[in-house]
Amino acid sequence: MLQRRHFIAASATLAAAAWLGLPALATAAAHEAPDALIRRLSTEVLEAVRGDTSIKSGDTTRITELVNRTILPHVNFRRMTAAAVGPAWRGATPEQQARLQDEFKQLLVRTYAGALTQVSDQSIVVRPLRAAAGDKDVLVRTEVHGRGDPVQLDYRLEKTPDGAWKIYNFNVLGVWLVDTYRSQFAQEVNARGVDGLIAALAARNQAGGK
Repeated sequence: MLQRRHFIAASATLAAAAWLGLPALATAAAHEAPDALIRRLSTEVLEAVRGDTSIKSGDTTRITELVNRTILPHVNFRRMTAAAVGPAWRGATPEQQARLQDEFKQLLVRTYAGALTQVSDQSIVVRPLRAAAGDKDVLVRTEVHGRGDPVQLDYRLEKTPDGAWKIYNFNVLGVWLVDTYRSQFAQEVNARGVDGLIAALAARNQAGGK
């Protein structure tokens, strides 16, 4: 149980860093190195979460508002959802893809809403970036420092044509988020198809993400 709480707290920090940045950061992000972007977002968002009583109380509406306002500048959510759904994504209609993205986003928001209440004295250490100047796909490795041992927290980012970096996957304690959901979603798709997966996600979200 303790390890699970540690995992959730680290995931909450990641979710905040990836999604809950300030709106003014979008322009600056296009001119920053990927490790600099992660470092700045992590620091500023941790401070914002500590100072926002609504988020710390687990206010899903407040968190959702922040995600909706800031997710696109910092995350390639379409790529993340497509990777999690797997081969079935290519056969899905545009309407099904839109529903999958919406339900998957709600699932992640609800998953991390409760965890954000645990953010307190954590800090982020960004490890040296191992990438060449022309690389367009990089791994940014970080550690969450707080109570107990440091927690590994890694980001995969891609460089867009306009020069901005977007997150499309992340790793907490050696587990990649997209890989975890891909295996779960594949079982549902194999049993009930894409519409069955959408229905399962919707039901899970209505039940509070459990």
